[in-house]
Amino acid sequence: MDPKWLCWAKQLQSIAQAGLAYSKDKYDIERFQQIRNLSAEILSEYTGISNEKIKDLFCNETGYQTPKVDVRGAIFKDDKILLVKESIDGSWSMPGGWAEPNLSVKENIIKEVKEEAGLYIMEQNI
Repeated sequence: MDPKWLCWAKQLQSIAQAGLAYSKDKYDIERFQQIRNLSAEILSEYTGISNEKIKDLFCNETGYQTPKVDVRGAIFKDDKILLVKESIDGSWSMPGGWAEPNLSVKENIIKEVKEEAGLYIMEQNI
């Protein structure tokens, strides 16, 4: 179970994000930005991560905050597994990314492997 401070910071972030997305009044927008900044400050204080890094990781989203699903394709050949280099941080991972809501898991994996590794997967191989 998450500590209370983390639950509060996440809840403040969610409220602020929705408020920033749907508010029209400039004073309301200013207040929701203050709530977002407070959430980032709480996270920074308790984790030791810089406020700038927290804002970069958690305060760039827009719209109603919803869970995001990541899919990955495990491609094996001759006892080896295919890895691709991530463009964001240069680390190695299986090909994949955020799932598109209008595609099945299988369709998302096929799409991601094609985009990231240039491979075409036959559906019967999944």
